[in-house]
Amino acid sequence: MASTSTTLLVPLTPSLSPRFSLLTSSLSPLRTTATRTTRIKPLSVSVSSRSLQALIFDCDGVILESEHLHRQAYNDAFSRFDVRCPSSATSQPLNWDSDFYDELQNRIGGGKPKMRWYFKEHGWPSSSIFEKPPEDDAARAKLIDTIQDWKTERYKEIIKSGTVEPRPGVLRLMDEAKAAGKQLAVCSAATKSSVILCLENLIGMDRFQSLDCFLAGDDVKEKKPDPSIYLTAATKLGVSGKECLVVEDSVIGLQAATSAGMSCVITYTPSTANQDFEDAIGIYPDLNSVRLKDLELLLQDDVAAT
Repeated sequence: MASTSTTLLVPLTPSLSPRFSLLTSSLSPLRTTATRTTRIKPLSVSVSSRSLQALIFDCDGVILESEHLHRQAYNDAFSRFDVRCPSSATSQPLNWDSDFYDELQNRIGGGKPKMRWYFKEHGWPSSSIFEKPPEDDAARAKLIDTIQDWKTERYKEIIKSGTVEPRPGVLRLMDEAKAAGKQLAVCSAATKSSVILCLENLIGMDRFQSLDCFLAGDDVKEKKPDPSIYLTAATKLGVSGKECLVVEDSVIGLQAATSAGMSCVITYTPSTANQDFEDAIGIYPDLNSVRLKDLELLLQDDVAAT
């Protein structure tokens, strides 16, 4: 996604302590309501004895802007299996529109939990998998597994098409972290096979293979906003939560990170721009103007304040 933002570091009035405010002058071109000022918590002059040891990225929404791609893949799957919920007012297969999917994906992490929640709320559907709506847990699980597997393959086709680019600043920031000797991880709630494909195609095989930790939704029992994936990452990396900094795009990811005792910065997308990111230590429209040293200062200040 192209970025037109111009970021300025502007000192505050001389009467205040030596803190700085990061301001941005641009809006996302994809959504007129996605208007917000890039914000970071004020930096104090104190420096914590703890430093940044591990930089952890979410995948969907952070490394790539993927919401519309996942939605397309789900709707293609619903059409493929002629999925029809009893509450539907139309005679067409289920189709999630963009506004609804924005709300859904920001409320529930993981594809299978999304479908399970939706079908509980709107009625279990008929389909070419089961002519009648499934009534027991085993049949319902098979329905969701079948749809999810096909959706995953469809999503892979979209990623392989060569039309998807990483979000601005991601690759540079990853390279900066590695060059500085920091550990680098990716933690995503998505299916492992789809995340692997995204990383291979978007960050390249060399960067992917050099990751110090890679976890997907398959690797933990609970999805975000549960902190399990980040707690597991810290254990694998051999660091404490206060030595980690997480890069997320949604309030679900923010909650997962902070519940794991980790500081978090947000790089929002058009679909998450209006969420409440009060607990984030930094909020950016993208990572194009963010450097590793900026994140290190943010983390030092945040740890010192706790």
